[in-house]
Amino acid sequence: MKSNKMGVVTISTEVVVEFHDVDSLRVVWHGHYAKYLEIARCRLLEALGYDYRVMEKTGHMWPIVEMRTKFIRPAVFMQRLIVEASLVEWENRLRVNYRIMDAESGEVLSKAQTTQMVVDIESGETLFESPQTLINMVNHYIHDHE
Repeated sequence: MKSNKMGVVTISTEVVVEFHDVDSLRVVWHGHYAKYLEIARCRLLEALGYDYRVMEKTGHMWPIVEMRTKFIRPAVFMQRLIVEASLVEWENRLRVNYRIMDAESGEVLSKAQTTQMVVDIESGETLFESPQTLINMVNHYIHDHE
């Protein structure tokens, strides 16, 4: 997994480990990492101007088709985390690399990657090229942040 690869757009957001996210040993249950990735991915899409409302309005949905996570060190109850999301592919699918770090030390606790394919809402068919709306928004973001 090459989740340390930086993409064309990278955002960071803070998450605090809540009690309902931990197991009896007060470490984050592995299934909750998907939620942390989703929070960061939503911030990334919002930065592009292509959030879930825009996707729906333009007739597209983007289901996750693959998710990989490498757990390095456990996150624990009340720990402040920085979740970094970086867009590395967008022309034919959305591929986002993530790093979950301790907010105080910067130590990397986990690395992850998600892949999403675009689906036409009306027909339910998978499309193999990203909508021009997304491509334009990514290009606009890149141009504005050079």
